[in-house]
Amino acid sequence: MDMEINFPGGKKVNAEYKGFTIKTDQSTREGGDASAPEPFTLFLASIGTCAGIYVLNFCQNRNIPSDEIKIFLKLKKNKDTHMIENIIFDINLPKSFPDSYLKAMIRAINLCTVKKHLDKPPKLEISLKK
Repeated sequence: MDMEINFPGGKKVNAEYKGFTIKTDQSTREGGDASAPEPFTLFLASIGTCAGIYVLNFCQNRNIPSDEIKIFLKLKKNKDTHMIENIIFDINLPKSFPDSYLKAMIRAINLCTVKKHLDKPPKLEISLKK
């Protein structure tokens, strides 16, 4: 399960994985063309969309409409490091969402694979080859 990272030009950096090309670019402020999301944006999107698939599956398995559900990620940055130190999943449910499923929905979201990897991050190693 390898992912290939390549450099198609400018400030673009792409990832090739499972037959998909995941494109990134930098903002014009950072010297890019702003033709694709920045890598950190994809990182945040992976957290939100991973939670989203668990919300969607939860609803589909119970025949609960999901079209009015919205998930917002609220990002809290550390003033000194400028790193995000807290991500809040603000999930807006319609009034018709059954109260009896609220705790189960939280449990479902906690199954998100990306969230689990952040809770127990993998070891990162660097190997250079010529």
